[in-house]
Amino acid sequence: MSDGTALAGPDGAPRCPWALSTEDYVAYHDEEWGRPVHGDDALYERLCLEAFQSGLSWITILRRREGFRAAFSGFRIADVAAFTDADKERLLADPGIIRNRAKIEATVANARVLADWAPGDLDTLIWSHAPDAAGRPVPKTLADVPAVTPESTALSKALKKQGIRFVGPTTAYALMQACGLVDDHLESCVARRRPLPGASSAMTRTS
Repeated sequence: MSDGTALAGPDGAPRCPWALSTEDYVAYHDEEWGRPVHGDDALYERLCLEAFQSGLSWITILRRREGFRAAFSGFRIADVAAFTDADKERLLADPGIIRNRAKIEATVANARVLADWAPGDLDTLIWSHAPDAAGRPVPKTLADVPAVTPESTALSKALKKQGIRFVGPTTAYALMQACGLVDDHLESCVARRRPLPGASSAMTRTS
């Protein structure tokens, strides 16, 4: 049983233990998780996927990511904002996504809110809540990685104040981890010690 410290991956390099259960996780951990993501559409996508993940494992979402992108017009805010009731019914019948009515409704409603924002506003709001890296201790084990922080609570409140749904403090912190606002790779993890290729991954694309 792991003590929460980094474990050797398939290539022998140490990685965060959660990354080693599937090949999908290894690739996501190495190439995407914790790398800076900018652009309103890209951040909207991450916000939506983290909301859909609520109550589920991330691998469930990761393996349906392309299905989500196809179903939600590439998570282009302007396009999703124009979705009709017929589109919502289509989504509820789509086996390529998580067919949760409340989360689908929130995804469309959030796009309608964000469509009225100026370009860059979502990026600016989210990144304004990034903590000072110098003031954060580097986690040595999984026990050192929080689920909620004052910054994620503040981000959640800021988004909710603007009418964004399904973004509690825990979801907000998962978003911060995934989009590189914080680096929660363990101290001995190869992704922290020697950043791997992948910063230009599709998940780091900009609007």
